[in-house]
Amino acid sequence: MARLTAIQLQSVPDIIENLACIETILSTLPESAEHLVVLPEACLYFGGKDAQQIEFAEPLGNGFMQKKLALLAVQYNVYLLAGTIPISSKQDDKFTASSLLFSPEGKLLNDYQKIHLFDVDVADNEKSYRESTLTQAGEKLSITTLPSFNVGMTVCYDLRFPELFRALTKQGADVICVPSAFTKVTGKAHWQALLQARAIENQVYIIAADQEGEHLNGRQTYGHSMIINPWGEIMTMKAEGVGYVSSNFDRELISKIRADIPVARHNKFSVKLNLT
Repeated sequence: MARLTAIQLQSVPDIIENLACIETILSTLPESAEHLVVLPEACLYFGGKDAQQIEFAEPLGNGFMQKKLALLAVQYNVYLLAGTIPISSKQDDKFTASSLLFSPEGKLLNDYQKIHLFDVDVADNEKSYRESTLTQAGEKLSITTLPSFNVGMTVCYDLRFPELFRALTKQGADVICVPSAFTKVTGKAHWQALLQARAIENQVYIIAADQEGEHLNGRQTYGHSMIINPWGEIMTMKAEGVGYVSSNFDRELISKIRADIPVARHNKFSVKLNLT
C-alpha cells in the first residue's frame, strides 16, 4: 500500500543544518513499498535575507542542493518532493521557487515553479510581503504519474486559487501536494478551511507540509501540517514543532467518492488556463 507523509520543519538560513534535520526525520519514517514524502516550502533555506537565495540558486537538474535531495530519496527509498528551493531563472536578478520531485532512484521526475506569488500585507511581525521582487512566477502545471497515483504540485499561496487545483484534477491528479510557509496570522484564519475545501471540491488527497514557529528573521509560520482525504476528513495533523504526519493512500476511497458524487461530470464550467 502506498503511504503519504508531510514533514513539518522550522527551517533556518543554513542549507547544511536543514538537510541534517530532514535526514533525521526521514530516518524515523515507517517503511513502505511506495512512499511519497513532502517537504515544506523553502525547506533548505528560510529565515534569512531573501536576496541571499539568488546567490546560491542552482540550474535546474544540477547543483549541491539537488544532489543532496536526490541522495536522500535514494537512501530512504522514497519519492521526495522538496517543497521549494531556489532555481536559476531567465532573469539574473530573480530565481524561481521550484518544487522538485525525486524518485527512489534519485531521478528528478518533475519540477514546478510557484505560479501565484505572495504580494500581500499581513498583520504580523513582517507586515509586508512582496515575493515577486525576487521570485519569477512559474507558467506550467506539473503532474506526475507514480505507480499507485498521479500527484499534482502546488505551493502555499496557490491554495487560494481553486482553478489551479481543478486544472490538476482534470489532468488526472489523485493527490495534490501543498508545501507551504503559511504565515501564522493567515494560517490561523484560513489554512485548514482552504485545504479541506480543495480536497472536497476535487475529491483528492491533500498533503500539506508547512513551516512552523518563529524563524530567525522574525517571520512566524503556522504549522498544522496535515493529510486530508478526498471526503475532506483530516486523517492526521501536526499542529506545532518539527516532525511529520503520515497516512495510507486508499484508491478505493477515491473511486467510491467520485462515483457516489460525480462532481467532475456534473461541472457545467470548463476551466481554461493559459498554462502548458
